[in-house]
Amino acid sequence: MGVSYYVVATSLIGLVGDYLFDDRKQQDRASTNQLAEELAPLYLSAQTQALQERLEAAAAELGARLMVLDMSGKVQADSKSELNGSRMELPEVASILSQGKTEDYGVHQTESKNAALDVLGLFRPYDQGVEWVAYSTAGLTQNGQTIGVVLLTSPMQGTMERLFTLQDKMILYFLIAAGVAMVIALVFSRVITRPIVSLTRSIQRMGRGDLSVRVPVKGSGELRRLSETFNTMSEKLEMLDKSRNQFVSNASHELKTPLATMKILLESIIYQPDMDAGMRTEFLTDINKEIDRLNLIIGDLLTLVSMDSKTMRLNRTTFSLAQVVTDTAHRLALVMEKRHQELKLQLNDRCDMYADCAKLSQVVYNLMENASKYTQEGGVIRVRLIRSGRDAILSVSDNGPGIPKEDQSHIFDRFYRVDKARSRETGGTGLGLSIVHQMVLMHGGTVTVDSEEGNGATFTVELPIHQG
Repeated sequence: MGVSYYVVATSLIGLVGDYLFDDRKQQDRASTNQLAEELAPLYLSAQTQALQERLEAAAAELGARLMVLDMSGKVQADSKSELNGSRMELPEVASILSQGKTEDYGVHQTESKNAALDVLGLFRPYDQGVEWVAYSTAGLTQNGQTIGVVLLTSPMQGTMERLFTLQDKMILYFLIAAGVAMVIALVFSRVITRPIVSLTRSIQRMGRGDLSVRVPVKGSGELRRLSETFNTMSEKLEMLDKSRNQFVSNASHELKTPLATMKILLESIIYQPDMDAGMRTEFLTDINKEIDRLNLIIGDLLTLVSMDSKTMRLNRTTFSLAQVVTDTAHRLALVMEKRHQELKLQLNDRCDMYADCAKLSQVVYNLMENASKYTQEGGVIRVRLIRSGRDAILSVSDNGPGIPKEDQSHIFDRFYRVDKARSRETGGTGLGLSIVHQMVLMHGGTVTVDSEEGNGATFTVELPIHQG
């Protein structure tokens, strides 16, 4: 801004200066040329008195000093009668006498020992001893031959004072404008960079592990969107970190529980060598169950890790989802008979689909097993499969205790249990529904839960049917 203002100010000064000089230059040249025509006959005929009188009259009329010089540059007539016989060594005179010009013009500063240069490098016209004058010359001619020179000397003090005053003011305005622009730039840069500095510090804190950091959202435009995006990212990272920590804690706890149980049972066997054979067999059977439970937990964890790392791929084949439901029902029939549970299947369509049969079999098994675990003895489990457009809809319902509203949003979280004590009794790991959720998502489907406490729960899976 300061540079542009300086350029504009310099250009303006130049334009004003050109206008002032051009106007004065045209006037002086016109007057000098007219006088040259009038004075040539008087100079040629040596009418000294008439020449002097005409010079004095014209000088008074123009407010200037007039001289007539011969071919050697000597003053032959002076309106002030002071420099007669003196030689005028001026470039404007020399250009007429030796260079063949018919007229010339120049502005000069008179020499003075008191002329002082100010801090800006400008000669101020109001300093003592400084005077500006303009020299306008025209040739005295006869029959096209130069016989002398008319020299008009006019004061330029007023013009130069106005020009220099304008220049000083423009420089002052430039300094003020530059100062104001600098202050404004500093203020605005501080306003603009403050959010960026805050964001940078927050990123540094995040890099040191503080994921709870947030930046204030102020202003509008790109900086506001940047702050909002950062806060969203920070919130997601914090939630992910908490989820990871919770997952590690839960996994450690789930693995530790069967190990602790096995340790107690083994110590009992070791430190009671005379233990009854039946009790020993019972303890070993319990240890075997805990080993199976560890294998189940580790298998589920490996499955989830594989899905999280995106290394698990779908092995698609064409199969009937209705047949998968029927096969799963046969696998769970013995368990449900022991609990005196009734399984009702309603299969309205074969739902032939192109998908990963093994993974969807696990989805169906987990949902039906989960329904059996949380349904009391003598309860009813309903499985319904229909086709809706290009989707297969599988619903698994039970008449168990249901799921409280506050727990339904977490039902697909890893290791989450509505009734932790009961889940361990039934051998659950808290990973089954999470695996169902992930595998359904891998197939481009959705899984939802609808439940009221005391009225059972219904899990609904919608899967796109892709023909192979």
